[in-house]
Amino acid sequence: MIDQRLPPFPDFVEEHRVRVYRFLVSAVGPVEADDCFQETFLAALRAYPKLEHAEALDRWILKIATRKALDHHRERGRRPVPSESAIELADARPATTKADGIDPADPLWDAVRALPPRQRAAVVHRYVLDLPYDQVGDLMGCSAETARANVHHGMRTLREEVEADA
Repeated sequence: MIDQRLPPFPDFVEEHRVRVYRFLVSAVGPVEADDCFQETFLAALRAYPKLEHAEALDRWILKIATRKALDHHRERGRRPVPSESAIELADARPATTKADGIDPADPLWDAVRALPPRQRAAVVHRYVLDLPYDQVGDLMGCSAETARANVHHGMRTLREEVEADA
């Protein structure tokens, strides 16, 4: 039986869109975030009528977003390589574009985007969204210990990158 306490889908989207978009900008970058955002909420729209519980909708949508971000990185390796002019155009993102306090032109975000996908997702969930390790693990489909290890390795890599640039 479908839970009658589920909010209408447009209200659900409005409530969670900022947090999901913030995660996706951090996880896949500002260029790809819009596509992943749409894919996330399309998947949610398909599953929404079948949901049986209204609690933990925030974790449910972040779990979908995490899977879409990881899928994006897996698919990136299978995509055709663009020509040099397309690469230059993609790299010409505006330095002033910011999404909820995240400056995509900051070199730190380039280092975050260079992390392996699972480490990147774990670091973003932990430090951008400020989630505890048990929720990070739940969102990523792993244990809290594995999530902690992904965060640890990702942060170690980021520290090494920052120290090398200093």
